[in-house]
Amino acid sequence: MKHLFLISTLTFAATVATAQNRPDVNIDEAKVPKFELPDPLVFEDGSAVKTPDDWKKRRAETLGLFANEMYGNAPTAAKITSKITKTIPDFMDGKALMREVEVYLVGDEAGPSLTMLLITPKSVEKAPTFLTLNFSGNHTVHSSPEITIPTSWMRMSGDDKKSGRVIKNKAQESARGFKVNRWPIEKIIDSGVGIATIYYGDIDPDFDDGFKNGLHAHFGKPDGPKAWGSIASWAWGLSRAMDFLETADGVDPKKVAVFGHSRLGKTSLWAGATDERFALTISNDSGCGGAALNRRRFGEKVKRINTSFPHWFCDNFLKYNDKENDLPIDQHQLISLIAPRMVYVASAEEDTWADPKGEFLSATLASPVYELLGKPGIGGLSEQPAVNTPVGETIRYHVRTGKHDVTDFDWEQYLKAIKSL
Repeated sequence: MKHLFLISTLTFAATVATAQNRPDVNIDEAKVPKFELPDPLVFEDGSAVKTPDDWKKRRAETLGLFANEMYGNAPTAAKITSKITKTIPDFMDGKALMREVEVYLVGDEAGPSLTMLLITPKSVEKAPTFLTLNFSGNHTVHSSPEITIPTSWMRMSGDDKKSGRVIKNKAQESARGFKVNRWPIEKIIDSGVGIATIYYGDIDPDFDDGFKNGLHAHFGKPDGPKAWGSIASWAWGLSRAMDFLETADGVDPKKVAVFGHSRLGKTSLWAGATDERFALTISNDSGCGGAALNRRRFGEKVKRINTSFPHWFCDNFLKYNDKENDLPIDQHQLISLIAPRMVYVASAEEDTWADPKGEFLSATLASPVYELLGKPGIGGLSEQPAVNTPVGETIRYHVRTGKHDVTDFDWEQYLKAIKSL
């Protein structure tokens, strides 16, 4: 296979190291191994991709490699059915329309479903809209008592137990609005932009139980080691939510941005790669299995993520524990699959676990595909930009001050991106 260049020969801005006090974790740039990367514009047989038509074939080849070796293969989508279960016409002091929508993922009300909270501004007829997954339930993104508390299985942190926000893996009233710092709903609505959010556990609960819950329980595991993991199932659920948004009043279906943070940033990238209806894909601090290059072996590595979260990826991905160089693909190719649509990769300066430098490298190394398709990438940068200095056009990137989180600075950039569509 043809390769790009020896990555370790390039110089980039140093990442600020935070305490990841594990003997098997590297956060020292001097210890990043030398490696070669697959070239997105070279077929597996070594021939070059020279035209947009060639890229269509290479894209299909690359998408298949990611599905077979990393995320797993999703089942064919059934036609969804949906039901608007609640409407608040004068939400947020009359500025917005709030709806709750039950989306039946296989078209059967007895089958798996998700509950979408959809808030659209009344100031525009059809709004650009963020489609997102959330970690803690729709009731946590806004303090309104009108938002229904989910009944799905809920992850429990130590703080959740202590505070009583989650009891016996069930969401409680006390959690209402406690994540508003990550969800500036009013700013989004005031910008003339809508937001749709879904508790990710509605689609597939985030624990390893051998395909016995969520979507996995419905579809089973027909593809063996190539069967989809939870990231692919969450992405598939986002596509079914998009099925609804294509017909939803108040939403511009040509301007839907799929957004995710951390493991849900990994999910948004896979959703953007597999579903070309998303006009903008946003990855916030997605790290290993998301935007960060696997071959750098910096921060969280393939073995660590497969050990901690064996249900996120297909079983074939286990073959690459401590063998990242054997992967036929790397994450710059995942970003290239989104071309020519806009993608935004964001990092945090202190988030060494997610490897900000590796995330930036992926964004820059996807640029040749965008350029082949007539779109500017990230502007030919060879070094990370200064903190809090967004760069790029069709591929956009920033590294901000702070830790693994979603901040107002992040949202300000995402609002600029979606309004540029």
